[in-house]
Amino acid sequence: MKTFNVPLHYRSPLVSAIKKKRKADDKLKKDFSPTILEIGSLKIILARHFGFCYGVENAIEIAFRAVEENEGKRIFLLSEMIHNPGVNADLQALGVRFIMDTKGNMLLDWDELTSDDVVIIPAFGTTLELEEKLKEKGIEPSRYETTCPFVEKVWNRAEKIGKDGYTIVVHGKPGHEETRATFSHSQAHTPTVVVKDLQQATRLSLYLTGQLPTEQFYVDFAGQYSDGFDVQKDLQRIGVVNQTTMLASETQGISDYLRQVMVTHHQLEESIVSQRFADTRDTLCYATNDNQSAVQAMLEEPADLAMVIGGYNSSNTSHLVELCEQKLPTYFIKDPSCIISQEKIRHFDLHRHLEVESEHYLPNLSPLRILITSGASCPDALVEAVIERLAELTTNAGKLDEVAQQFQTS
Repeated sequence: MKTFNVPLHYRSPLVSAIKKKRKADDKLKKDFSPTILEIGSLKIILARHFGFCYGVENAIEIAFRAVEENEGKRIFLLSEMIHNPGVNADLQALGVRFIMDTKGNMLLDWDELTSDDVVIIPAFGTTLELEEKLKEKGIEPSRYETTCPFVEKVWNRAEKIGKDGYTIVVHGKPGHEETRATFSHSQAHTPTVVVKDLQQATRLSLYLTGQLPTEQFYVDFAGQYSDGFDVQKDLQRIGVVNQTTMLASETQGISDYLRQVMVTHHQLEESIVSQRFADTRDTLCYATNDNQSAVQAMLEEPADLAMVIGGYNSSNTSHLVELCEQKLPTYFIKDPSCIISQEKIRHFDLHRHLEVESEHYLPNLSPLRILITSGASCPDALVEAVIERLAELTTNAGKLDEVAQQFQTS
């Protein structure tokens, strides 16, 4: 796989050594068992796969190159390049400005842009409508486009099955940049509707089978269907694609459910299911799958708590948190500064959507067993810094060098 030119301060000597050894021992990536770090009385259970994925490293390389190649020019990001506050802050420190926020709200007027400006397209991609706006300004959006190749793969798959006569059902968060972009690209070729979860997919099935009046669809799915969507006609043949950072198991569950609804409703033999339901399982992102599978394997180890590191608005990170929460106390932190002391931690509550502080989060145990993973937009350097902070708080900092040497000399 291609390697990228990413700023060194995002790298971690310890994590790089661990990943290098695991890759050498498991070239086919079939072993999802975690890496165990014995740091004195602290036992870190580190997920097999975590951190920057291909798409994120590609985006970072392009964005920093755009800054280097355009000295003296105004440089803008259409919105957050990735959902990591540190990386976005680094770009802002270099003078890069955001045109809009993650919800699509404008932070400056379009009239402020000129053809001399440089605009970077974020890793989530963007809508066809926004691409057209940039072109009207004389700005070529493809010059510094960091759209993840796996997001583009979803767009291409949606276009193909759309041209084959299927309506696209997008499993994603309706307000998320990637879902907005995928919806835009998909609806250019075929009727499209977004479902945010299995509950909405179940609701959609009631229109697919005619159990609910057509008019109610436009209320239930307001803002989530393409212009001119015809419930009676456009739900006869469907295919499911996803926002690549969703829970892979949930996307598969939605796809399997809607497939079965089509089979039952239309009384289909297995050999002709494809007449009504398109097979789209190949749109699931490899990194999302690997990171989630690695968390599942990590959770099989006995542990006292879990820490998940990443941006609070990161979709893929939030799903790792959800997986961990099912089994043990879990703390979603953005960086090591959240670990205030042995007694207090600052973390994000997914259910209340706010940052909170918790006390007595570290049990007085020896060994103390902590599961750690991070999202796809989290630099490895933050993971190492969190491990160092935990080692310091548990008076095991002096043992870290020994652990690092085990991987460097293996």
